[in-house]
Amino acid sequence: MEISIIKPELSTIQSVIYEIRGRKIILDYDLAKLYETETKVLKQSVRRNLERFPSDFMFEITREEYNSLRSQFVTLESIGRGKYSKYQPFAFTEQGVAMLSSVLNNKYAVQVNISIMRAFVAIRQYALNYSELNRKLDEYMKHTDMRLDDMCEVLDELINQKREFEKPSNPIGFVTSRIEK
Repeated sequence: MEISIIKPELSTIQSVIYEIRGRKIILDYDLAKLYETETKVLKQSVRRNLERFPSDFMFEITREEYNSLRSQFVTLESIGRGKYSKYQPFAFTEQGVAMLSSVLNNKYAVQVNISIMRAFVAIRQYALNYSELNRKLDEYMKHTDMRLDDMCEVLDELINQKREFEKPSNPIGFVTSRIEK
């Protein structure tokens, strides 16, 4: 009998991917939660294999960076992890998460890693689509701005012509005064 592994949802994973130092990362306690293990166990496994985690794979965030994240995302504050810890959390980049699969070598960790890799890819794809959309929007705005400028110029001319026609002129006909009794 095969045991089915319930993988975390893509949206759950995406909600714990943050940006620090210009890199997309996942914090150690979020990874521990995804792997259904204790943060302490995850950190011990990483410390035993530090040579697998160069600084572009994993780094310890500073207290200021952590406080900045907590102020940006209420969920971090509500978790309260690291708030009173003497150690700051590790931040794992996409490559660091991939390396974790060799350190946490069990079927569940492998399945979770696959889900996390898909989340990173989805975010990267979204960013590419977003930048492409921005580029197209900029082109459209440049194109329509020219037309809008032309339309505004024509409307200004029409308004000025209308004002010339509305200038008071001498009335045509008789003007009688009304005498009341």
